[in-house]
Amino acid sequence: MKILVIALSGIGDALIFTPALKLLRQHYPQAEIDALVMYKGAKDIYERNSNLNKIIYFNFLKEGAFKSLNFILSLRKKYNTTINVYPSNRKEYNIISFLIGAKTKAAINYLRMDKQNLGWLNNCRIPEDDSLHNVQTNIKLIEKITGKTFGDEPDLQFDLSENDLSTASNFLNENEIIDTDLVIGFHPGTSVLKNHIKRRWEPEKFAELGIKMISEYNCKIIIFGGPDELELKEKIRTEINLPNVFTTQELNLGQSAGVMKRCNVFLSNDSSLMHVASALKLNVVGIIGPTSTNYIHPWNTEYKIVSLHLDCSPCFIYSPKPLICKRDDVKFKCIKELDVNLVFNSVKDFISND
Repeated sequence: MKILVIALSGIGDALIFTPALKLLRQHYPQAEIDALVMYKGAKDIYERNSNLNKIIYFNFLKEGAFKSLNFILSLRKKYNTTINVYPSNRKEYNIISFLIGAKTKAAINYLRMDKQNLGWLNNCRIPEDDSLHNVQTNIKLIEKITGKTFGDEPDLQFDLSENDLSTASNFLNENEIIDTDLVIGFHPGTSVLKNHIKRRWEPEKFAELGIKMISEYNCKIIIFGGPDELELKEKIRTEINLPNVFTTQELNLGQSAGVMKRCNVFLSNDSSLMHVASALKLNVVGIIGPTSTNYIHPWNTEYKIVSLHLDCSPCFIYSPKPLICKRDDVKFKCIKELDVNLVFNSVKDFISND
C-alpha cells in the first residue's frame, strides 16, 4: 500500500498532522507513506519523522504552472491513497490530489466554501467540526480511511537531532545563558500570506512586555523567528534596549527548537512556532485574535490563551480568502486592543507556579 500525505498548506499544519500520522503508521506498519510539501520548514519537520518513508519537496509557488503540472503528473497513479491534511481548503490542493489519481482521495468536507474549492473531487470525507482541535479532525480523517476508531490522541512530533542540540548549547553558552536563569521566549511573527500579518500582536507591545519582564524578574529573553522575520526581531530587541535580550540569527527550524527547549515560558502569536513549543512540551502563552482557539490551542502541553473574546470572534475561517475584519469601529480590535498587562499576568502565572 502506498499513501501520500499532501501537506502544502504550511509548517504548522504539517506539524499538527503528526499525531494522525503516528496512528496511520501504527495501522499500516508495512505501507509506504510519503509526504508532499512545499515549505522548507515542513520539510524539516517531516524529515525527522520516522513514520514517513520519503519527503517530496516541490515549491509550487516558485516553479510556475507548467513545471508544476509536469511534476504532479510524474506522481500520477503511484499511490493508492492521498490525504489532504486539515486545514487545506483550497481548490489547488484538491486538484493536485485529483490529478495524482489515487483510488482513495481523503479530505475534509468544509463547512464554508467547500464546493467553490472543489472539495467534491475527493471521495473519502468527514464533515468539519468547529468544536474540535485540528489534531482531532485529522485523527477522525485517519479513522475514516482505516475504518478504525482510535482511543489515542498522540502528542505533536518534532524530534531534535544532535546538531540541533549542540547548536542550541553553543548559542546558550555564547550568550551566557546559564541553568539558573529564567528564560522567556518570544515569537512575534506569523505567516504573512492572505493578510495573516494582521494576527500579529504589535512589536511595540512585545517590547513593552520585555521591559516589564526584565524589570520584574531580571529574566533573559530570546526572540525567535524565521529568516523573513529578522527585521521584526531586531526591532523588538532594539526597542527593549537592555542587555538581557537575544535574537536567534541564522538558525534553522530544528536549531531554533533546540534553543526553545531552554525556555521556561514561550510566548507566541498564532503561529507554527507556537505548535513547535507544544511539541517540546513547553509552558505556552498563546496570543489569539481572530482564530478559533478550538482549532489551534497548544496541544498536549501546559498553556494559557490571552484573548479579548470579543462577540465577533472568532471570525477567521479556513478558506483561500484573505483575512478581513468587518468591525466598524477598530479594525482587528481583537489584537490591537489586547493589553500588555493581560499577557504579563499569564506569563507571571507560569513563573509563580514554577
